[in-house]
This record gives sequence, C-alpha cells and structure tokens, in this order.
Amino acid sequence: MEKKSSSDNIFGLDFMRTTAILMVLFGHCLSIYPPNQSLIYQVGIFSGFFGVEVFFVLSGFLVGRILYQLYVEDDFSIKKVLEFLKRRSFRILPNYYLVLILNIIISFILGYAVADWWKYFFFLQNFSSTMLPFFPESWPVSIGVFAFLLLLIALYLKTAIVKPSNKPLFFLLVVLGLTLFFVFTKIYYAFTTQNTTLDQWNLELKALVIYRLDAFFIGVLAAWISLNRLPFWKRIRLPFAFLGMLLFGFMFVGVGFFQLTIDRFPHFWNIFYLPLTSLTCLLFLPILSQWKSTTFTFLQKPIVFISLISYSIYLLHYGVILQLLQFYFPTDDLSMNQLHLYSLCYFLITFLSATLLYKFFENPLRKWSNQ
Repeated sequence: MEKKSSSDNIFGLDFMRTTAILMVLFGHCLSIYPPNQSLIYQVGIFSGFFGVEVFFVLSGFLVGRILYQLYVEDDFSIKKVLEFLKRRSFRILPNYYLVLILNIIISFILGYAVADWWKYFFFLQNFSSTMLPFFPESWPVSIGVFAFLLLLIALYLKTAIVKPSNKPLFFLLVVLGLTLFFVFTKIYYAFTTQNTTLDQWNLELKALVIYRLDAFFIGVLAAWISLNRLPFWKRIRLPFAFLGMLLFGFMFVGVGFFQLTIDRFPHFWNIFYLPLTSLTCLLFLPILSQWKSTTFTFLQKPIVFISLISYSIYLLHYGVILQLLQFYFPTDDLSMNQLHLYSLCYFLITFLSATLLYKFFENPLRKWSNQ
C-alpha cells in the first residue's frame, strides 16, 4: 500500500471514500450539539447515513473487481479462494478486533456492563436482531464481512457444482440472484412487521445483516459492468452522474417535500428506500472510477491520505474517541463557540489517532499479508 491510494490510484474513488468518511464524521459530530431543527442539523443526520451507504457500494465495487478478475482468469481452486480470503481478512479483521478490545476495556473502566460481547467477535451483533448500544459503529463491518463471505462461498460452491462454460455470465447471475434475494428479505420484513417509526426502521431494518447485503452486491454488479461493458461504462458517466444528483436530491429533499413519511408510506421506506440509496451511490461510480487524477495537486495528497486512513477513522471516531471525550468532558454547559472548538478538537484527535493506527498497525499488517 505504500505510495498507493486505497483505491488503486484512482483519484475519483479516493475522493468518494474521503467524502463518505467525512460525511460520517459530520453526522456523528452532531451529538456534540443540542438537537434542533436547523437545516445544517438535518443535513448532518442524512450525511451520516449516506456516508455509510457509500462505503457499502464502494466496497462492493472494489472487492467485486478483484474477485471477478480472479474468478474468470484462474481456476478458482480452494487454494486460490483461501489466499484471497487471507488477503482480504488482513484488510478488515486486525483493526476491527483491536478496536473491539479497546471498546471492551473502555466499557470496563467506565463501569458499563456489556452483555453478549462475544457476538461481536463473530460479527453476530446485528445479524438478525437489534444490536446493543455498545460499539454501535460496528454494524456496517458485520454487513460487509457477511456479504463478502457469502459471495465468495456462493461462487465457489456453485462453480464446483455447475462447472459453467461462460464464467462472466455465471458470475453476473450469481450476484444478481444474491441481490434479489436480499431485496426480497426487505419485502418479507415489510409484510410481516408493523413499522411506522424511523427509530424502529434504523434499528430493525437498516442495520441488520439479513436485510442489507444487497447494498454490497449492488456495488459488485457495478464492478461487473465496468469490466465487461467498458465502452458503455465510459458513455454513461455524465448522464449517470446527473441522474445520481437528481436521485440524491429526491432522497434528501423530495421525500420530505412530498411527505413520504414512514407512517404514511411504510412500504416505500421498508422496501425501496435503502435500495434506492444504493442505486444513488452506484450512479456516481462511472464518473468517479474514470477520474484517474486531478490537476489540483494541493487537494490530491490530503484526499488520498484520508482515503487510506478512512477505515481506522471509522472504527475509532465514535465508540472510542467521541464517547470518551463526552464522558470526561461533558458539553452540557458549553457555549456555541466552545462547542465549535470542542468539535475541532474531536476532529483533530480522530485524525491523529487514525493516522497512528494506520501507520503502526493497519498498514504493516496489510503489507505483511501481501508477502
């Protein structure tokens, strides 16, 4: 990874990942301030949600491209599958387990009891039921891990059984099947659950593994198109980006303007809202995946660097850093200017901590796994 971006030196994808992590940070930074109805506060709530959704689709796109090329160009033996699994595991698991242990230690020191803590070691904390408030930012990691494992296992087992002659088409059919299956899990949820509040939607649908793997697979579908229909992928970059902006505007502003509230239109929220969000993220991939570099050199280094440390930022920013700050330095009696300074300190501590974690733990382990 040294002297390379986290997205194979494609600046647009680094920009996408950096934007996503900054949106998440901005969203969680709101807890520093008293709740209000201002436009900035509402934008922050949406940006935190949207940033995580960008990560799902972008991860699916990047992993999908690597896995597809391995799948069609190699024999895809169990040895190759295990080697691929090892490399991907070293990108995700060491940081996750280190920060998980940190969270357990912090909870013990602060006197918080953590029930069912063992589930977090097996990514079961949000598999089919609402997870605990402990280490709340871990829910997307579970979704990413299960999506990756399911895709890998499905491709290997189905290929071993069917022995396809057209591997690109077979790959597409497997991913389409998995995507549709997890769209149908949301349909099942919609018709078996009386859900009329966003709080319930957040806890019981948005953050559960059994309903969310399609977000990752939509990114994998985009990867297949980019590799198999390259001329089409190049042609659609501008119209798709325009459609993405329109759909983003609808998801953020239009839903409220047309009063598409969850109590009035529960099926829209339970079935369509999350896939539409994933589709919105996908629409920006053609243009961003072809944005190889930028002439604004003063922007390139910070954007690429933030992209590189984005996973460390995500794991540390809330449960470890923000919760500790708010525990030892409460914000109840601070003025607005003091809250702004508090937020600045929070951002600086987060970036410094993530840099140290990346430099001395995450990156060395990644390089070792690639040897």
